[in-house]
Amino acid sequence: MQQYLELIQTVIDTGSWQDNRTGIRTLSVPGAMMRFDLKKGFPAVTTKKLAFKSVVGELCAFLRASRSAADFRALGCKVWDQNANENQQWLDNPYRLGTDDLGPVYGVQWRQWPGYKVLDAANQAQIANAQKNGFTIVAPLEEDGVQKVLLYKAIDQLRECLDTIVNNPGSRRILFHGWNPAVLDAVALPACHLLYQFIPNPSTKELSMCLYVRSNDLGLGTPFNLAEGAALMHLVGRLTGYTPRWFTYFIGDAHIYENHMDMVQEQLKREPLPLPELIISDRVPDFSKTGKYEPEWLEKIEPSDFALEGYQHHAPITAPMAV
Repeated sequence: MQQYLELIQTVIDTGSWQDNRTGIRTLSVPGAMMRFDLKKGFPAVTTKKLAFKSVVGELCAFLRASRSAADFRALGCKVWDQNANENQQWLDNPYRLGTDDLGPVYGVQWRQWPGYKVLDAANQAQIANAQKNGFTIVAPLEEDGVQKVLLYKAIDQLRECLDTIVNNPGSRRILFHGWNPAVLDAVALPACHLLYQFIPNPSTKELSMCLYVRSNDLGLGTPFNLAEGAALMHLVGRLTGYTPRWFTYFIGDAHIYENHMDMVQEQLKREPLPLPELIISDRVPDFSKTGKYEPEWLEKIEPSDFALEGYQHHAPITAPMAV
C-alpha cells in the first residue's frame, strides 16, 4: 500500500485548501491514480486497521440493491446511518421515505437502473423490439401533438456485465454506472465511486477493472473503496471463471479533511506491512472449476463468505466522517 501513502504525501505537499458542502475544509488535488496487481495481494490498508466486515457488509447490501440503512446495519455496515438519519438536508428532502431511507443509492442503480423509452405509438416495430428486450408499456402520452407510449425496464447493469464477460469477453463495453442524473435530488448521497469497467483477458483468464471515483476522502473513503472494489473483482472473477489481476483506481478530487490530518500523518510514520490474501468461501461456486454459470450468487453472497488471510496491520486510528 505504498502507493496510498505516496498519494497522501502528494496531497499534503501540493494540495490547496478548499471549502465544500460539509463545512470542513479539505486539502485537495485534482486527478490521481493508483494501480494494484491483485496477484501480489489484496489492497487492504496496513498502516491502520481496515474495517473489513463493514466493507463486505456494504458490498453485499449494494449487490442486493438495498436503499435502507437498516439493511446495511444488518449486514455489519453502519457507515450509512449518519447519511440516512443525521443529514438535515436529507431529512428535509421530500423524497426521503422515513427513518433509515437513503433513496435509490449505489446498489439500486447497479441492479435496478430505471430505464425508460418514449416511442411513437405508431412505430410498432420499435415497440415490439423494446418489449422483446424486457421493456413494459407503462402509459400512453402525447408529446408535441404526437401519440406516444412510455415503456419501462429495471436494468441490472452488473448482471449484464457478468453475462458479457462469459459470453463476449472481447467487448470493451463491460461497465456499469452509478451516476443517474434523474435521481440526484432523491438520494441521501450521490455516488462517489461511480463508474466500473471490467476488462477480461480470455487468453490469460485474468480479469482487470478500472474504477473512477469523482470525489475521494483519502483518510476514510479510499481504504474502504479500494477494498470493496477489489472484493467485487474477486467475486466477479469467481462467478465468471477469471483470476483478478490489475485494479486501476482513478480519483477526480483527491482530498484530506482538515480534521483527518493527524490520522493520515500518523500513517505516514508507519511502515507498510505485507498484504493479505482474500479468501472466498468454498460454498460460493467457482465457474472455472464447475463450468456452471451461477450469477444468482450476486444476491446470495453473505459478508461471512469473505475473509482476509494473513492480515497484519498497525493499531486502529479513528476519525469522524464528514456528512
